[in-house]
Amino acid sequence: MVLVNPNRGASALALVAGYVDTLGFVALFGLFTAHVTGNFVLIGSELAKPEHGVLLKLLVFPAFVLAVAISRLISLRYEHRASSPLRLLLMLEATLLLAFMVTGMWAAPIASPGAPAAIAAGLAGAMAMGIQNGLGRLALAKLAPTTVMTGNVTQLVIDLVDVVVGIAQPDTRARIVKQLGPIVGFGLGACAGALGYMHLGFAALLLPIALIALLASMPDKLS
Repeated sequence: MVLVNPNRGASALALVAGYVDTLGFVALFGLFTAHVTGNFVLIGSELAKPEHGVLLKLLVFPAFVLAVAISRLISLRYEHRASSPLRLLLMLEATLLLAFMVTGMWAAPIASPGAPAAIAAGLAGAMAMGIQNGLGRLALAKLAPTTVMTGNVTQLVIDLVDVVVGIAQPDTRARIVKQLGPIVGFGLGACAGALGYMHLGFAALLLPIALIALLASMPDKLS
């Protein structure tokens, strides 16, 4: 299996996040679905220079929070059974990504971020990424974060400096590999998401949907 190494699974999830985040940003007037707090900056910028409106960017935050809360409730239920919620959470993410794709295709061409179908698409995308954020903290806590890369890049730079100056700890090199995979995956996903949307529109979401479905078929390879 190509995803036997959990670090590869984290890289695949990061690729999905980069892909979905960029596709949503390009398709929905600068909307972040994975790096959801980035929308606060865009809201502020639009208040200063109105261009696209702020309603959708305001609505995705509670949708994201709701998805994280759902992932926690599901995890608590599975904790009582002494089993992992990973497969169910991945299936839920794939379902929400499918909803993102279908509503986006229905809304196209999207002339305004305030259109009801555009809002529905954005909320579905944000909820899918909320589930991925939740499962990353709850079911895959040993892996590097897969949706926001700032912390990964910071740790990677610190570890690389420690290696260069000769003060690296025994686990430093393993941590470098752990951080590097998701960073590369997210970057590749961002490029692929933009290109996919340019050529296929919202149908390009079939790729991350298929990848999440594949990961859901082998959850034991990730944890």
